[in-house]
Amino acid sequence: MSEIACLLGFDVTEPAELVLQIAPPSPLTETLSVEADELPGRQHYLRAEPGKLIIEYRATVGELPPPAPVSPLDRIVALRPSRYCPSDRLGGFAANLFGGADDPAAAVRAITDWVHDHLFYTVGSSGPSTDAVDTLLSGAGVCRDYAHLTATLCRALDIPARVAAVYAPGLSPMDFHLVVETALDGVWRVWDSTRLAPRQSLIRIVNGRDAADTALATTLSGVLTLSEMSILAVADGDLPIDDHTSLVSLS
Repeated sequence: MSEIACLLGFDVTEPAELVLQIAPPSPLTETLSVEADELPGRQHYLRAEPGKLIIEYRATVGELPPPAPVSPLDRIVALRPSRYCPSDRLGGFAANLFGGADDPAAAVRAITDWVHDHLFYTVGSSGPSTDAVDTLLSGAGVCRDYAHLTATLCRALDIPARVAAVYAPGLSPMDFHLVVETALDGVWRVWDSTRLAPRQSLIRIVNGRDAADTALATTLSGVLTLSEMSILAVADGDLPIDDHTSLVSLS
C-alpha cells in the first residue's frame, strides 16, 4: 500500500485553460480538490479565472495489475523519433557504443549504465527545449534528461522505448519523476538511469513518447505561473532494494 499526494499552486494572470496529468490509473481511493478565487466549472481539464488557483490531489494505491502486453502499434510509436528523443540523429553513436550487446536486454542495461555514469545530475542544467542530443553534449541534466537520452539511444538500436511519469517513493528531494520503459519480449520493462528511487515502488501516472506527452500540466491558453509545488510519495514498510539491472515492470 502506498500513499501519494501533490499540491500545485498557480498564479493566473489571464484567463487560462490547462490539462493536468497527476493521477495514477487505478487508485483504491482518491480525492481531487481545486481552490480558486473564481472557478466556473485523468487528464483533468480546468478553466481558471485570474487569481490564485490551488489544486490538491491525494490517493491511496494498492497492488496494481501489470501493464498490457506490448501491441504492434505500441512498438511502432515507441520506435519513432520524437520531439525530445531524436533517435534518428544518434544511430551511429548508439551502434558504435552498444551495438555489440548480446541481446536487447543487455543493450538496455549497457545504455542505462552509460547514461548513469556519463551524466551529472544537475538541477537547472536544462530547460523546456533541451532534447537528448543537447543532454549528450552538455553531460548534465535532471530525470527527464536522463530518461530522454536513455529512450533515444534505445530507439536508435531499434528497441522500442517510451517514458513514464511516476510518483517515486524514496526519491529525495521529492518531486515528480520520469523513467523509461522498453519493450522486451513483448513486455514493458522499466529503467531509471538516475537510480534515485527503487523501480519496484514507482507508481505510474502516464506514459508517452517523451516529456511533451507526460507533462504534469499543459497550458492550452492564457497566462499562469507555477508558484508552489509539493509532492508526497510514501510506501508501506521498507523500500525494496533495487540493483537496477533486473527486469522490473511498472504497474
